[in-house]
Amino acid sequence: MNTSGSTRTAALPPEHVFDWLDDAAAQRAEEGLVRTLIPRTAVATQLDLAGNDYLGLARDKRVAGASAAAALKWGAGATGSRLVTGSTEVHAELEYELARFCGAQAALVFSSGFAANLGAVTALSGRDAAIVTDKYIHASLIEGCRLSRADVAAVAHNDPAAVEHALKTRRKERALVVTDSVFSVDGDLAPLEELSAVCRRHSAALLVDDAHGLGVLGDGGRGAVHAAGLAGAPDVVTTVTLSKSLGAQGGAVVGPRRVIKHLVDTARSFIFDTALAPASAAAALAALRALRDEPELAERVRTRATDLSTRLAEAGFSVSTPDGAVVSVRAPGPDEAVAWATRCAENGVRVGCFRPPSVPDGVSRLRLTARADLSESDVDRAVAVITDNAPPQARH
Repeated sequence: MNTSGSTRTAALPPEHVFDWLDDAAAQRAEEGLVRTLIPRTAVATQLDLAGNDYLGLARDKRVAGASAAAALKWGAGATGSRLVTGSTEVHAELEYELARFCGAQAALVFSSGFAANLGAVTALSGRDAAIVTDKYIHASLIEGCRLSRADVAAVAHNDPAAVEHALKTRRKERALVVTDSVFSVDGDLAPLEELSAVCRRHSAALLVDDAHGLGVLGDGGRGAVHAAGLAGAPDVVTTVTLSKSLGAQGGAVVGPRRVIKHLVDTARSFIFDTALAPASAAAALAALRALRDEPELAERVRTRATDLSTRLAEAGFSVSTPDGAVVSVRAPGPDEAVAWATRCAENGVRVGCFRPPSVPDGVSRLRLTARADLSESDVDRAVAVITDNAPPQARH
């Protein structure tokens, strides 16, 4: 007789241990949530409005050439974590120039933007802290909050009053407010100046994920934090990715020097992770220098995003007004969004397709990303393909 109180059944044969995965897959298929990996070719066969190469630098000869040269000089990988053998002269140079460009005291490069967000959130919070987040923050920030062991309150989107109420009623003395700058789904901008003012009234730090702002917003693409007049602020920390406007790979945290030193000592996604490959660091550095030399790239991508939004709105679609490079076009439902995106791809224009549960508001949409290297004829072609292949219910 089993007197342990356990309801566990008899041991399963090894070949059946993962049978539950089949049930989970069937459930996702029923809900239309199956994801598919679609390898792309080296030579583009479609107009790409789905990727995040906002400035068109991923294939720039300066950027790709710097990556190739670094791989030949340093090898294919970093060989270890940053605290062992993974820190190279390239990493140090990138951190120095990134901090200067963003107007911060210091920077720290991580292997990805996801790792940078995990490290920053967890290292700057903990059991003795409260975190207040916008409910639409990126998944990497959400995971950081889950791992933080802090008291976490997710409040209404872009609502400084809700943030203030949460800070007023918090139970912990230390507090961290977490937000995206440009939100990745609709491309709308957080009210950073107002959020900073709220934080200062309640002795809270502000952490801004500027993944979609760097290279697009601010003076010469210095980002949303810079544009809001918060660059170099002693109570503001910014995370960025090197894989969007800079066309490379990796992430970074920029901010006060003592914050960066704290991350080196305590951020587990930095300490225990193999460093970003020198080739990627060199590519990001070359792209940063290209942006510094061609500040008009930032304005150009914003102009193309506005062009796409205006033209699609005139065609009768429900379209977001872009604050950055992202344009959102509402679809009638998840199935219609998938079919719409598929038809666009079949006709030579690749667009993003966001649907629940990836979108926090439950609204399915096409997600378009503008690039600085798009021509007027590219915009014409994109608008025509999206319009010609739209489901009838997608228009007003």
